[in-house]
Amino acid sequence: MSIYTLAAAAAGAAPQNKFGFAEALEQGGFIAYATVVILGVMSFGSFFILFTKFFEQNKILGQYKSMRTNFWKAPSLREGAAKLDKNSAWRQLVDDGIAAEDQHSKMTDSLEAHDWLHGSLARSEAAINSKLAGGLPFLATVGATSPFIGLFGTVVGIYRALINIGLAGSASIDKVAGPVGEALIMTALGLLVAVPAVLAYNWLQARNKKIAELLSGFSTDVLANITSKGAVKPAVTAAPATPAAPVKK
Repeated sequence: MSIYTLAAAAAGAAPQNKFGFAEALEQGGFIAYATVVILGVMSFGSFFILFTKFFEQNKILGQYKSMRTNFWKAPSLREGAAKLDKNSAWRQLVDDGIAAEDQHSKMTDSLEAHDWLHGSLARSEAAINSKLAGGLPFLATVGATSPFIGLFGTVVGIYRALINIGLAGSASIDKVAGPVGEALIMTALGLLVAVPAVLAYNWLQARNKKIAELLSGFSTDVLANITSKGAVKPAVTAAPATPAAPVKK
């Protein structure tokens, strides 16, 4: 018998791995597949919200930097608003403040202009913050529930292992390895989905708080500018001048 024949016979006699991920799902049946699908949808949704909210926040922060250097240089709020992006949060605050000023002039009661303007700008801030917070409850829900969904798959796997032990009459490794492996996989998947969701939620929430502080400060500046008829403006820091290149002699 040649060495190649012996090698082929040894390869054919090698035991097959019956405890892989696909095999564990196949043994778990409908419940295992359903658990993996639900956790997969949760994970996809979490990363989708993470990236979309990240780009949305970056856009607002980038607009704030350009607004601080250009907006308050305009002689009036209306002219300054024309320099801002139409769909930006900062433009919305200015437009709402100007609209509130125009509406107050049409009122016949004794409502003070400051109270009306302050309430209008506060509503505008709340609307922007509510939009920024969209999607974050989903991250919180995923972070709180996905470990329990994975735990459900774990419980089912352990239950199947106990059934196999009862049918076999002994706790041999070949009877319980598959169900126990399936149970551990479900636990790991639940944690794998939950941890990124919780981290993303806390990180995005912290960035939203920073944006809310900037919106509140800008709203106060707009209110002061309107009530003072344009006399009060925040100090604008000029961009540092680029040093001239040395003249070669």
